[in-house]
Amino acid sequence: MKIHIVTIGSPKLEYAQSGWNLYIERLKHYHSVRVTHISDKQNDVTHITAAAGSAFTVALVIDGPQMSSEALATFIEKRANVAQELCFLVGGPDGLPQEVIAAADKQWGLSELTFPHDLAMVVLAETLYRASTITAGQPYHH
Repeated sequence: MKIHIVTIGSPKLEYAQSGWNLYIERLKHYHSVRVTHISDKQNDVTHITAAAGSAFTVALVIDGPQMSSEALATFIEKRANVAQELCFLVGGPDGLPQEVIAAADKQWGLSELTFPHDLAMVVLAETLYRASTITAGQPYHH
């Protein structure tokens, strides 16, 4: 499956850079992964939608519906059967523009908790990796 992660900014804190890199590399064992970091100055509809292209888009939003790890694994597996790139959109510290959220194919909330921007990116990468190990029947999830 092709997974594209579009973020506004990139992890800046050392722990977040380390965690992000670790889980993105692990995720690449299961999927074709590409990452696009858009600068904070380009946090607008034009740049975000251009980066996402024609992929099925999932906008990360604070109050979006949540999924368990198992439900996310099932969602990714079903999207893989469609053979369309799956693109996760991560806004900046103030989130995504409303137009991007409205145009997304799906909205998803990582948690009812509010995470700092850097930590949200790490949580996304780890969550995608965890879902991939579930689908592959690997023991990581336990």
